[in-house]
Amino acid sequence: GHTVKTYSNTALRGALLATAALLTTTLAPAIANAQQTTAAADDAADAKDIVVIGTRRTDRSITDSASPIDVIGATELNAQPAANMLDVIKNLVPSFFVAQNTISDASTFVRSPSLRGLPGDQILVLINGKRFNRSSLVQVYSGGDTALSYGAQAADIGTIPSIAIKSLQILREGATAQYGSDAIGGVINYGIRDDAGIELQARYGQTFRGDGKNKQIAGNVGFKMGDRGFLNLSAEWFDDGQTSRGAQRPIATQFITNNPGLASQLPNSPGPVQIWGSSPANGYKLFLNSGVDLGADSKLYFTGLISHSEANQSFNYRSPVSATTPFTVDLGGGVTGTRSPGRNGSFAPIFLTPCPTGNSTCPVGGFVNNTNTTSFASVYPAGFTPRFIGVVDESFGTVGIKGTAEAGFTYDLSGTLGRHSTDLSMTNSLSPSYGPVVSQRSFKFGKLIQSEITGNLDLTYPLEVGFASPVTLSGGMEYRREQYKATVGDAQSFGAGPFASQPLYTETAPGSGIFNRTTRTDIINGVPTVVNVTANQSPGASGYGGTSPQAAGTFSQSNYSFYAGAETDVTEALSLGLAGRYENYNTFGGVVVGKFNFLYRVSDAFSLRGTVGTGFHAPSPGQSNVQILTTNFVSGGQVQTGTYPVGSEVAQFFQAKTLVPERSTNFGLGFILKPTSGLTFTVDAYSIKVTNRLTITKNFTVTQLNIDARPALAAVGPGGVINYFANAYDTVTEGVDAVASYRTDLGEGKFNASLAYNYNKSRVTRATTAVDQAQIAGVSSFAPKHRAILSAGYELGGFSLNARGNYYSSWQQTIDYPGQTFGAKATADLDVSYTIADHYTLTLGANNIFNTYPDKIAASATNPVYQVTGSLADGQIYPRSGGPFGINGGFWYARVKVKY
Repeated sequence: GHTVKTYSNTALRGALLATAALLTTTLAPAIANAQQTTAAADDAADAKDIVVIGTRRTDRSITDSASPIDVIGATELNAQPAANMLDVIKNLVPSFFVAQNTISDASTFVRSPSLRGLPGDQILVLINGKRFNRSSLVQVYSGGDTALSYGAQAADIGTIPSIAIKSLQILREGATAQYGSDAIGGVINYGIRDDAGIELQARYGQTFRGDGKNKQIAGNVGFKMGDRGFLNLSAEWFDDGQTSRGAQRPIATQFITNNPGLASQLPNSPGPVQIWGSSPANGYKLFLNSGVDLGADSKLYFTGLISHSEANQSFNYRSPVSATTPFTVDLGGGVTGTRSPGRNGSFAPIFLTPCPTGNSTCPVGGFVNNTNTTSFASVYPAGFTPRFIGVVDESFGTVGIKGTAEAGFTYDLSGTLGRHSTDLSMTNSLSPSYGPVVSQRSFKFGKLIQSEITGNLDLTYPLEVGFASPVTLSGGMEYRREQYKATVGDAQSFGAGPFASQPLYTETAPGSGIFNRTTRTDIINGVPTVVNVTANQSPGASGYGGTSPQAAGTFSQSNYSFYAGAETDVTEALSLGLAGRYENYNTFGGVVVGKFNFLYRVSDAFSLRGTVGTGFHAPSPGQSNVQILTTNFVSGGQVQTGTYPVGSEVAQFFQAKTLVPERSTNFGLGFILKPTSGLTFTVDAYSIKVTNRLTITKNFTVTQLNIDARPALAAVGPGGVINYFANAYDTVTEGVDAVASYRTDLGEGKFNASLAYNYNKSRVTRATTAVDQAQIAGVSSFAPKHRAILSAGYELGGFSLNARGNYYSSWQQTIDYPGQTFGAKATADLDVSYTIADHYTLTLGANNIFNTYPDKIAASATNPVYQVTGSLADGQIYPRSGGPFGINGGFWYARVKVKY
C-alpha cells in the first residue's frame, strides 16, 4: 500500500512549545496591559452569534441563516461539570447522543457520539474551521454500548479542553458539498479563544453515593501584541474517579461461602469482583491559538492541541470454580428457574504427562489423560478480573495565512497535521495456552495510530450583479492523506502456547492405550473423519488479543477535491445558496455531491428556510484494514470475537465483499420566528437517506470444521465468533429540531430561558443477510426518539442562578436486552454562582439532583436475574451503556473561578 510519514507527538509538541515560547517572549511586555483589554469569550459569542459554518458569507447570524445552527458560548460550556467534551455537548444539545460505556473494551477510552441518530464518522468536526483528524480507534466492540456508532471511526472530541473554546457551532444538516466526506449528519466547529487576560478554574465533585470523585484544574492566559496579533494558551488537568453501580457476581457469593479463607483474595474485595461504572481516568490537555498580522489585511495563524489521558477499566471476572449449588433465577413473567454458572475456561486442567517415547499408540504431541495436571488456580486461587488500560494521545496543529485583497477577494491557505494514538495494555490477566509457569500476568497489546495531513485553499469573491447583495462566489481545493497503523503486541498477547491444543490419550494398560477419538464430517468434501479429542486453552491474553505480526501494518488513503459555491440575497426577502464538490480517492475513485439552500423572509418576524443536498462517507483505512481479537459479553455470555479485514482469507471465507462509500440525500425545511426582540423560535424538519451504510456484520460462530478449513480461525477457537465490515443496509432518518430562546430584563436583573427539543427516528429500509435483527432494531430504538432540554437563568449583580430540566423518552438496547423497553425519564440540574469584586466566582451545583437512574434490567430467559444478588450473572443491575444519561446517579460539585 501507500506509505505516509508518521509525525510523532514529540515533534508536534516541540513545534507547539517552541512557537509558544517565541510568541510569549515577544508578547511578555504586553501582559501588564492585558487586564485592560480583556474580552470575555462567552460575551463575544453571545453578542451577535455570527456563524462561520454552513456558509462562506461573513454576515450571517443564527437568526438569518439558511441552515439550522446551534451556537453555544463559553459560559454554557464551562458551566458543565464534566472534563470530557462529549458529556458537555450531550447535556446541551438534544440531538447529540453518546453512551457512558462501562465495560466496552477500547470503546470505553474513545467513545463515539451520534448526531441525529447517525454514527460518529458521519459528523465532521472542525477546529477554527479546519478538519479535525479521526481517532485511532475503530469501534469494533459489539455490545449495545456502540450500537449507533458500531464500526465508526470518528474524531475524538473528548481530547479538546472546554476552557479553550470561545464558541461551539453545530450545523444540523448535511454539508458534504462544502466540507467533504463525513459531513452527512452535520458539522461541529470549535472556535478557539483569542481574547486577552487570565482565567483560572478549579472544580471538585463526586456522586451522591460518594464515589466518582472528580477533580479538574484549568487555566487560560491571553496576550495582545498591540494591534498586530494575539496569543492564547489553555491548559487543563483532570482526575476522574471510578464509580460502581453493579452487584456482586452470584458465583463470587458462593465462592465466599465455600472458601472464606480466600475471600480477601477476590478482585476488588470486599466490593464486587467486576465493576460496572465509569472507569478512573486522568490526563491533561493543552491548546495554543495565535495569530500575527503580516501587513494590511493579511494574517499568519497557528493552532495546536496536545492531549494525553490514561484510563483503567474493569473487565469481566474469571471464576476458578463452577457453582456447587444451583442458583434460583427470575426468568420474568413470574417464572423462576435455576442456573449454575461455570468456571472460566482459563482454569480448565492442563495435562502435563506427554506420551511415552517410542509408544506407537501415543505419538509425539499427545498427552496422557490422567491426574497429573495443573491449572491457573495456583496463580489466581480466587479468580481474576483483568484491568484494561488505555493511554490516548492527540496532537493537532494548523498553520496558515489568510487575508483580504482588493475588491473584497479573500484567501485562506493552510496546512493541518493530526495524530491520534491508543496504546492498549492489561494487568491482572494471563495467557491460558502458555500455562501457569510461563504465562505473563500483564501484556502490551500494541498501538493503534491514526495520522492525517491536510492542505486547504479557500477563496471567496463578492460579485455585484444587481441583486440585493453581492453574489459571494467561493471555491477551493483540498488534499488529504490519512494513515492507519497497528503495531505488534507482546508475543503472548496474541500467540498460541504449547497447551493451546492437547490431543488426549487414555492408558488401557501400562505403556499402551488409545487416543480419545470422535467422528467429524469434513466441511470441504463432506467425508466423515475420525479425529482426536483435544483439551484446548485459548490463545492470546484473557480478555483481549494483541496485534499479531500478520495483523500489524500501515495502511493509507489519499484524496483530492475541488469545490465551488455561490450565495446571495436575490432580493431583500430571498437568499439563495448553491455548492458543489468533486472528490477523488485513490482507493474508491471520484464522487460528485451538491447542495442548495434558501432563506425567505416573509416578514421581519417570520422566515422560511430549506435545504436539499447529497453527501458521502468514504470508508477509512482503519475500517478497511482493522483486525482485532477481543473477549466480548454478548447476550449473557463471554465469547472470543475476531474482527477481520474484508480482504482477509477469514472474512472472504464468510462471504465478505469490497467496501464502497456510503451515499446520502438530505432534505430540510424549517422556519424562524422572531415575534419580539428577545424571543426567537426555530423549527426544522429533516429527512436523511443513507445507502450502503457501513457497519460490522453480525457474529458468525466458528466451529472446529471451520478451523480445519481455515487454520487462521484457530486464534478465535471453537465457539468463538468472527465479523467484518460490510455495506450492510440503507436507512432513512427523519426528525424535527425545535429551539425557543427568550431574553429579557427582570427587575434589576437579567432573565434568559430556552427550550430545545428533538424528535428523531431512523429505520432500516434495506438490509443484507450480513446483519441480524438485533442490529437492525438497534438503529431505530437505541437512542430516545424524544429529547427535550428546558433551561433558565437569572443574573442580578454578582448573583446568578441556572436550572435545567432534561426529558428522555423510552428506548431499547436490543443487542444486550432483547424485548425490554427502558422507560422515559426526567432529570434536573441546578447551580448557583456568586461573583465577588468582578473577578472571583464561586459556584455550587448538582447534576441529576433527584438522583434518577434508568430502569433496572428486567428478568427474562435471555437475561435471568439471580435472586441472591438481584443482578445478572455478571453483576449488572442497570443497562451497561448507561442509557441516555448514565447510571451514576446524582453528582454535586463546587467550582472556583478567577478571571482578569
